Amino acid sequence: MNILKEPWPWYIAGPLIGLAVPLLLIIGNKALGISSSLRHICAACIPGKIPFFQYDWKKESWNLFFVGGIMLGALVTLLFFQNGEPVKLNPSTIAALQAAGVQEFDELMPGDIFNWGNAFNATGLVFFIAGGFMVGFGTRYAGGCTSGHAIMGISTLQWPSLVATVCFMAGGFTMTNLILPHLMKWLLL
Repeated sequence: MNILKEPWPWYIAGPLIGLAVPLLLIIGNKALGISSSLRHICAACIPGKIPFFQYDWKKESWNLFFVGGIMLGALVTLLFFQNGEPVKLNPSTIAALQAAGVQEFDELMPGDIFNWGNAFNATGLVFFIAGGFMVGFGTRYAGGCTSGHAIMGISTLQWPSLVATVCFMAGGFTMTNLILPHLMKWLLL
């Protein structure tokens, strides 16, 4: 059971994720991606005549089961395979975050930022609302999420996926190194 309670090294987890691509293609000619499931849910639940949601979402219902399986797996892991230790971060990451004002590292996400107390203040507005909007907009603008483009798209030699992944990475580096330090000082100090 200990093997299920510890993080798996990249050389095991990476190939297992990579094997999902040919498995999905061989079994049902399906593409790996998570963001499309939100569109399917909206198409199934929103009764309006919005053209973007007017398609046969039932043909893609496998994707909803795929996402449901991910959620079920996360729940089982949370309930039965939690090791109780704090998330392990690189010491230089901890030092950089502490310099920016973050002090709580006991959970998956820093408690000083991601907590219910921040839901209705400037920190919540920036990280929850603006951040969520940018992720959603970027996913729609790029035509898919990071898992769909970086894992599925690149492995099937899709040029737009390579461009999208390079842009995801450039945006992440820019945010982490140029914008986030100033934003953290403004919001937390």
